[in-house]
Amino acid sequence: MLVSLALLLAVPLVARADQWIYTDTALASPWQDWSWATINWDATNVFEGASSVEVTAGAYAALSVYTPSPFASSYAGLQFDVSGADIPANVQFYIQSTASNNQSLTIPLSAFDNADSINAANFTTLILDFSNLPGNSGPLGNDSWDRINWQAEGNGATFNIDNLVLLDEIIVTPQFLSAEPLGTNLIAVTSKGAVNYTSLSIELNNKPLKVTSIKTVPTVDIAALSITYLTLAAAFSAGTLTISATDSTAPAAFNFTLPSPLSGAINNAVTHPISPRVYGVNFPTDADYIQHLGVTIARRGGNAETAYNPFGGFTNAGNDWYFENRADDSADDWVGWVNDAGADAIMLIPALDWVSKDATSYSYSRTVFPDQEAYDPYNADAGDGTFPNGSWVPTPPQTTAYTPWNTSLAKTWLTGLANRPQVVTIDNEIEIASNTHQDMHPVPLDYDEELARVLNFSAVAKAALPGVEVAAPSTCAWWFYWTSEVGDPDKAAHNGSDFLPWFLSQVRAHDLAKHTKSIDYLDLHYYFAPDTSANDDAAKALRLRMTRSFWDPTYVDESWIGTDTPSNSQPNANAVMLIPRMQTLIKEHYPGLKLSVSEWSSTADDDLTGGLLTVDALGIFGRHQLDQATYWSDPSETGPIGLAYWLFRGYGTHFGDLSAQVNIPSLNPDTLGVYASTSAVHNNASLVVVNKDPAQPVALHLSGVPAGTYFVRHFGGLAGVAKYQTTTTISSFSYLVVPAYTAVFLQQQTPTHPRREAEASVEEREVLERTFGQKHGVEWVEPKVEPVHGIKW
Repeated sequence: MLVSLALLLAVPLVARADQWIYTDTALASPWQDWSWATINWDATNVFEGASSVEVTAGAYAALSVYTPSPFASSYAGLQFDVSGADIPANVQFYIQSTASNNQSLTIPLSAFDNADSINAANFTTLILDFSNLPGNSGPLGNDSWDRINWQAEGNGATFNIDNLVLLDEIIVTPQFLSAEPLGTNLIAVTSKGAVNYTSLSIELNNKPLKVTSIKTVPTVDIAALSITYLTLAAAFSAGTLTISATDSTAPAAFNFTLPSPLSGAINNAVTHPISPRVYGVNFPTDADYIQHLGVTIARRGGNAETAYNPFGGFTNAGNDWYFENRADDSADDWVGWVNDAGADAIMLIPALDWVSKDATSYSYSRTVFPDQEAYDPYNADAGDGTFPNGSWVPTPPQTTAYTPWNTSLAKTWLTGLANRPQVVTIDNEIEIASNTHQDMHPVPLDYDEELARVLNFSAVAKAALPGVEVAAPSTCAWWFYWTSEVGDPDKAAHNGSDFLPWFLSQVRAHDLAKHTKSIDYLDLHYYFAPDTSANDDAAKALRLRMTRSFWDPTYVDESWIGTDTPSNSQPNANAVMLIPRMQTLIKEHYPGLKLSVSEWSSTADDDLTGGLLTVDALGIFGRHQLDQATYWSDPSETGPIGLAYWLFRGYGTHFGDLSAQVNIPSLNPDTLGVYASTSAVHNNASLVVVNKDPAQPVALHLSGVPAGTYFVRHFGGLAGVAKYQTTTTISSFSYLVVPAYTAVFLQQQTPTHPRREAEASVEEREVLERTFGQKHGVEWVEPKVEPVHGIKW
């Protein structure tokens, strides 16, 4: 079936230097089929030419093609035709490097501009621009990209692909992509192609606004993407703002209702320290990642690390992947490069009785257990350890995949470390080891066993690593904060006590008796319980509300936690209020401990709302005096979560170390977060505002924020996911605008703390030089911008 003429005219013509991957019947050489789905390479149900690729994919199965010759650096993009019912919502796309084991952002097909036209009867042509992925998600980036995947979501999908080709060139039609009010008098404009900025007309309440300067700034990390800031002669005020372009080659119109401002005050005299360790990440990818995002502490944890054998460099995936052993890098070396990059390190100490014996064994062989529910698609003999009815297969001898582990071996390992971590955790979520590592520890842990393992291995850590801090018990979730895997009988055997209060009391009693301190942090994992998997408008709004569960005693959790009969005897049990609740437990049961959340997540690493949630969370951690937090896990540096860290800490420019009091009586935390700080050294103000409303800008009237020159960072809104930044002069904070779905960072530039080139990365300095046309001494100064002539406003 032929694609329509109109569609053909809308896409770039294939040039002679393009590389075809598939046209008819088979992949072109040297491409290979690496799919894990049912693939028909010669389908005729819908096709162009002779045939197409028909993909029948179960849950999370994929069409996957691989080439021995990495391609991205040689091509501008990828083009393919797709057909299928309900495909945009059920198929996601991503590119991998098998050499570096890196992966691009996961892009749902719904993110493509013309996704709405995808149907089962005809093909729709989609184009992936490697310099700017769909949704303004930034560039693909430099890597040895060699694998392309179309993966079904959990519901599975059936679809066809045809005319798959790498494009040598993409011709971009000039277009204004976004124009939004920002700050007190900036219009932030993104575009593609050769647009004419002099065609823009700006009016507020039907009165023309004069533009005094135009500055185009390349985005950090994305050479092909830039943003242009128009500085207005007058400040914004409430009313109707219209931005329109009269250029016939790129017509555009953007309309905004600027609301009455929310009034409030920032009190820089009422402060408390922000722990630098709240800006942590699990498994940062490399030293550049740490330095670019300002990551302060890195954790090496997760289910697989429970089985880490430091004497061989082996681990086991457990229930996450068919109970298979695999090679692992050295924890000692990992601590070394993390510390060298400027971050503290959290290292896990296994605390069960077994660790992996090699890199190849697995527990549940098909030859021994032929009736298992599922087997590894890449190793047909390795099973998942369950029968089709969901019950466990009988546990094989632990020596099938493991070798013994104990405190003596742990002491030998820790004593011999060349690189010593600042913090250790006593294993990872061992309260559920009878599930995650059923082959290793099939008997559920009760209160007493978990306590004993924490105390025994903590004693070894403290002896082998003088000065190290210990975090425990690294409990996985709300239910297990209060209940063991054994359940109610275990609680009844301990006088009905909930687990965490009992645990803290027991550790304190032990430490008082032994004149020691076994743990320094009460460490928890916290994953939001509400279901946001639909990722529709309602789910996104819920995602952005649920940060209230970190702190708000009035927020009844929008999950089973808020509706079911509580599994604990704690006060206000249907509200999580995680940070103040746990701080209270510490004061009551072991005063002096610090609080750590070593795993938490936004629930949507690739969605803008995940980044906005993360901005809100990092602000909350500072305001509510959390001591340590590490995000799970290694979010993309250029994706929404990475941008949240960059906003607070990127490239040497940091949110202040003292949290300042914010008082905005009418603030609705469901849709807005405002966080202020000052610097103990430089005494300059910083402000972070996250507007979680998907449609409406917010305006603030803030007293207590000094006028002056401000360094500005932002992401989101119509401009999308990229690192945008500039400097601006703010004469008054009486009307500060933040666009919808946008996070903004503002930092006062003072004589004692100008933003300096020395604080910038090589990438940022290159941006400066490209933007300003010269290298500026020491201070990062605002460029001289000539007035724009010949523009009628």
